[in-house]
Amino acid sequence: QVQLVESGGGLVQAGGSLRLSCAASGRTFSTYSMGWFRQAPGKEREFVAAMSWRDGTTDYADSVKGRFTVSRDNAKNTVYLQMNSLKPEDTAVYFCGAQNLYGISRIAGLYLYWGQGTQVTVSS
Repeated sequence: QVQLVESGGGLVQAGGSLRLSCAASGRTFSTYSMGWFRQAPGKEREFVAAMSWRDGTTDYADSVKGRFTVSRDNAKNTVYLQMNSLKPEDTAVYFCGAQNLYGISRIAGLYLYWGQGTQVTVSS
């Protein structure tokens, strides 16, 4: 059974940083692509960043490009989202997802597995 467990969320002031982790277990993820999404109250889940586990190819939403960085640790089967220069509009529950049907994707519906989410709150 595939499990994704996010951690690292919290409360931070605007301009601060957080690093989210997504620990994956249950199968070999070398052929998967991992995605980070977020969902604010009353809004749809939106794409943040994605990475191919196989070759490290990345993609970022325009709203986070230059501020967020996605990376992986193969030995730990963990994907990270380093978030710098945080803004109040980054406040949301952040989810990681995994899929192996396509290359890296911005479409939440394509992801097969999801974590439970971690809350990120950025105060002004």
